[in-house]
Amino acid sequence: MDHFTITIDIFAILFLGGLSAGFVDSIAGGGGLISLPVLLSVGLPPQLALGTNKLQGSFGTLSASYNYIRNGKVELRSTAAGVTFTFIGASIGAWLIQRMDPSFIKHIIPVLLMAVFVYTLVSRELGFKPRAAIMTKGLFFFVFGMALGFYDGFFGPGTGSFWTAAMLVLLGYDMTKAAGTTRIMNFTSNVVALGVFIAGQNVLYSAGICMALGQILGARIGSHLAIRNGARFIRPVFLSVVFVTIARLGYVYYVKDL
Repeated sequence: MDHFTITIDIFAILFLGGLSAGFVDSIAGGGGLISLPVLLSVGLPPQLALGTNKLQGSFGTLSASYNYIRNGKVELRSTAAGVTFTFIGASIGAWLIQRMDPSFIKHIIPVLLMAVFVYTLVSRELGFKPRAAIMTKGLFFFVFGMALGFYDGFFGPGTGSFWTAAMLVLLGYDMTKAAGTTRIMNFTSNVVALGVFIAGQNVLYSAGICMALGQILGARIGSHLAIRNGARFIRPVFLSVVFVTIARLGYVYYVKDL
């Protein structure tokens, strides 16, 4: 299966695509908006592109997670419950997506993302300073780990945005801590989905590793800038990524086939 020839041109496209995706994803999520079209553009069929995207994305989220943890912005022990429930939710979602048509959910997501965008836009102080939590961590990670883990395994677009917004509003995290914790949850659900695609032989390792090299570098740069500059840097990137995600999903689902 892995007979894909990596020429210098294709290597450059994959590496730069991975770097850009890793940079954006480490700050605000949404890296798949860049990486998946890049994989499709070099000739991979959709299923193979999706599986390969999970491979390269796992490297990026791991790199960013490590950087946030190493700089003391996220305490790994405090995310254990979230990782556990995200793993369970993503496993169920990834199993179910192979047996159901996900089209019923696609029309709901742009509406929910628009709510996230508007709320973040009008709440100008959201994420600049830690606030009192309005939900216990145990309950939060159970509810959102199962729900968003399931969603990422089942469908996926906007998962990082939902995680970040939920942590800002319900746990009172600042932007940097929310971004770092989101990367850990994304890594968990990425690995689960990757396992499903590997089992289905839908991962092209040569292309995935080329892109992963860029992902690792981009994730390190992006997470470093997010850690150093905090909410004043993360907030506009977050809003931009959510807006672009809404626009892309709106185009794909409502405009493209008109």
